[in-house]
Amino acid sequence: MAAKKTAKKAAAKKTAKEATEAPAKKAAPKKAAAKKAAKKAPKAEKKPAPSIDSVARSAYLNYRRRVESGLPGDSHGDWLEAERQLRDVD
Repeated sequence: MAAKKTAKKAAAKKTAKEATEAPAKKAAPKKAAAKKAAKKAPKAEKKPAPSIDSVARSAYLNYRRRVESGLPGDSHGDWLEAERQLRDVD
């Protein structure tokens, strides 16, 4: 009878241990897949930000174009548009 109790306790410990280890085993393949995907993906080169002088010149040209066309706007919008244009061109 004592052997049955120890066998039941051992089985209970084994199932409890398996239950706690199961999530860790499932997470491992995801990490491995993510690492493989990261290795396969080409690394994007980081472009340097455009200089302030080039942004200022482009913002001025945007301002002139906007005023000549009679469009509403402000200098801040001209500056942001200039930064976007230079970032997309390079």
